Amino acid sequence: MVVKGILTFNSKPSIAATGVTVGPLERESPFSDLFDKVYDDERSNLVTNEQGHAKMIEDACMIALSKVDKVPSDADFLLIGDLVNQMTPSNFCASSLQIPYMGLFSACATSVSSLLMAALLTDTNLSTYSIAGAASQHNSIERQFRYPVEYGAQKPKTAQWTATAAGVATITKHQAGLPSITRGTMGRVIDLGVTDPLNMGAAMAPAAIDTLQRHLKGHQMKEDDYDLIMTGDLGLTGFEIYKALAERQEINVSDNFRDAGAEFYGGNSNFQSGASGAGCSSAVYFTEVFSKMMAGTYKKVLLIATGALLSPLSYQQGESIPCIAHAVELTMK
Repeated sequence: MVVKGILTFNSKPSIAATGVTVGPLERESPFSDLFDKVYDDERSNLVTNEQGHAKMIEDACMIALSKVDKVPSDADFLLIGDLVNQMTPSNFCASSLQIPYMGLFSACATSVSSLLMAALLTDTNLSTYSIAGAASQHNSIERQFRYPVEYGAQKPKTAQWTATAAGVATITKHQAGLPSITRGTMGRVIDLGVTDPLNMGAAMAPAAIDTLQRHLKGHQMKEDDYDLIMTGDLGLTGFEIYKALAERQEINVSDNFRDAGAEFYGGNSNFQSGASGAGCSSAVYFTEVFSKMMAGTYKKVLLIATGALLSPLSYQQGESIPCIAHAVELTMK
């Protein structure tokens, strides 16, 4: 049986550089020393949360370009997204940078869907340099999808904290000594009827396991072939469900299984089940994972970013939460 949605990048596009910017609370992260820029103000000293959100994305893009001695006019495509309605922070960033732009929305899975799109453009010789990534900003997202921030509502242990973070990467043609994008799997929408936006991990875990299974089968790989299999933001609750589902499918869960959301705030109980948001996975993938690949600690990794495809309107109408997960395989030789 042919597994659909399987992608192989024969030219092995490379991740040349990354840029990650985060908010002040993200100093609590065990990855904080790896972030390129930490703001002292959640809004980047601008008037609105959304303006700060756009500034954070723009700064991350400029940092990633500067590391390869490039400027915006050198980039062929800008492939980014966020969680605000109509992705206005990304749109305003694109307006400033003036790079041919496609806004992408896979919710918190955008960190990987943007990499897949950049790799496709590079693999088909349509791009020499592309910028791919995703971002989220706590206050602008929390008030949209959960409770107004001003309510100060008590949250259950299953809830996650939307990270204020933007992570992007510059994708270029294959270069020795850089992590290469070799394979990918485009996710399917999985909806098992979960309706609680304060338990996103439970909603997203089935999509993550579906993509993991399809990637392994479609590419004829085994879970032990990877130094790391990292999901995006299942959080502590969703990660346990995901591992239980994996074992039920006879997938060997070992120490190479990790979740960025569960680790983002170091297990601090003040953040309930951990981090979420499109910036969560991108911030970890483009710092800790990228640096360990560059150092040779990781030779082959599988990144599976998960996203909950709800909207404020669908939630208010009592709809369930459809979810998706995209996977990208990185290799260092």
